[in-house]
Amino acid sequence: MPIKGSEILVVDPKSPDQEMVRRAAAWINRGGLVVFPTSTFYGIGAQALNAHAVDRVFQVKERHKDNPLLVLIASLTDLAPLVRFIPETARGLIEAFWPGGITLVFDAAETVPANLTGYTGKIGVRLASHPVAAALVKVVSGPITGTSANLSGEGGCTAVKNLNGKIKDQVDLVLDAGEMAGVRGSTVVDVTTRPPSILREGVISSDRIRALFENAS
Repeated sequence: MPIKGSEILVVDPKSPDQEMVRRAAAWINRGGLVVFPTSTFYGIGAQALNAHAVDRVFQVKERHKDNPLLVLIASLTDLAPLVRFIPETARGLIEAFWPGGITLVFDAAETVPANLTGYTGKIGVRLASHPVAAALVKVVSGPITGTSANLSGEGGCTAVKNLNGKIKDQVDLVLDAGEMAGVRGSTVVDVTTRPPSILREGVISSDRIRALFENAS
């Protein structure tokens, strides 16, 4: 039975129609929420620097306010305004693994909304790799939330047909790019510590990350 709610636009996962991407970006720039594909699961995109939009993401996901939301950026130049400092260890991880399956946790800049960081003062950032996600972030011209499009505690959504109705009814637009890989999520590494701490192992193995640091030492 089809899910009622927001409009669904079917997009090519490799070469998305730019008009569809612009429509999605317009919603985000107005403070709206858009479900979009990432390299693993579908995500919920909102203006990451808009505290009210960020609050909506927490409400839709029924997520606890102390659980931070990661953000996606379109280029490396988008990173510096979001963080206090980029350690050398972070630069090595960026060079080795971005764009794609690693989320780096930095000390957040003062301009970053406190609710985005879960009031931790830290921000998780990933360079978008999926063609639709990358195009969307680029058109928005600013970071967007990249949290998975599921209720808190549920598994990630790999196909729009399986999107939870509570999510579907509260977002403004859905970009449907077919079925996602559904593999493990990104590996999360906190680069504010020395050495960096692996907070969650995902598609990039801990061994690969440790090997990178060993080779650099």
